[in-house]
Amino acid sequence: MNSLVLESLNGILEDKSVSSQDIMEIYSNALCDPGELFLTSQILRKRFKGNFVTFSKKAFFNIANLCRDTCSYCTYKSEPGDDKLSLMSKQQVSELVTLAKQYGCIEALFVTGEVPEQKYNKARDWLRQNGFESTAEYLVYCSEIALESGLFPHTNAGNLSYDDMKELQKTNVSMGVMLENISDRLTEKGMPHHMAPSKRPHARLAVLENAGRLKIPMTTGILLGIGETVHEVIDSLFAIKKLHQKYGNIQEIILQNFQPKPDTAMHDVSPADERYFKIIVAISRLIMPQMNIQIPPNLSPESYQDFLSVGINDWGGISPLTPDFVNPEFSWPAIDAVNEHSKNAGFVLQCRFPVYPEYFGMVNPELQDKMAAIADDKLVGEKYWR
Repeated sequence: MNSLVLESLNGILEDKSVSSQDIMEIYSNALCDPGELFLTSQILRKRFKGNFVTFSKKAFFNIANLCRDTCSYCTYKSEPGDDKLSLMSKQQVSELVTLAKQYGCIEALFVTGEVPEQKYNKARDWLRQNGFESTAEYLVYCSEIALESGLFPHTNAGNLSYDDMKELQKTNVSMGVMLENISDRLTEKGMPHHMAPSKRPHARLAVLENAGRLKIPMTTGILLGIGETVHEVIDSLFAIKKLHQKYGNIQEIILQNFQPKPDTAMHDVSPADERYFKIIVAISRLIMPQMNIQIPPNLSPESYQDFLSVGINDWGGISPLTPDFVNPEFSWPAIDAVNEHSKNAGFVLQCRFPVYPEYFGMVNPELQDKMAAIADDKLVGEKYWR
């Protein structure tokens, strides 16, 4: 173990500031032996998160999967006429809300492509048929329907405007937008975000800045394995940290591992290497020791429980009802199986709301009261989700 690296790790444990150069040195050392890094991340995770691991029991509302962007790895996006096209009507939303309640879901996850009405006549016609002018306006309506039925909305609809987020804030207990990476290089010709204007780093950062100004509990994160360099990953994590230090509203970081999909430009690219993935997870804990950090368990189906030992404290949303429409080839694990794996690793599984307990104060009082009705110490009471 490099003595300077060991000094940096000890300094982090003593709550000293850490630089991107320090983290790069820790990463380089961990390529040969990640043991000390993993141990440090475990200590920090236990210090700030205890022996608990959380998840959100959700229903995935695939509101509209037309999208003005084209990412080289994405199969979520549909075109008009595709079999997988989803443009949910008011009735379909209401029916899924009812079903979600029957399955004991707590979260209504509303997902859309990037402002589909800007590109597709079909999206504009669909909105008019439902009585709306914009996707954001329809999302407000859907959120109200979910909330009235006892589900708690979390919207992930790309680069929403300040005004749209302000309106959704009335009914959504949290929102999300993935930064994915802060590197402009990944938007150049031949790179995965070249045809995705909304993925330009300045555009994503602007959304996160607006969420900070509005004090919206926000989920963001990075995508690993799409051609990024380690320097770009570290820069991205520090960019998120800087936003959180400024506004205090980043409630969670998702670390998502790339998995290649058929019928995409990146179908023959190898998935994110698991050793690399684990090192980045541990480094994320070092950069932001008190942050809620999750990996999607369905994208590491054979080994997700192993990530409990490198710093995560959350599994994200898991649905007993709907598929992961973004990664449909990867089924959600059964909640009972996640519970068993977590227990075997020495952790207690708890169900949370879409907003984490420490961010309840940012949610408007009316929504806080609704959550309090089924809460146990700001987590979901066990009888409501088991």
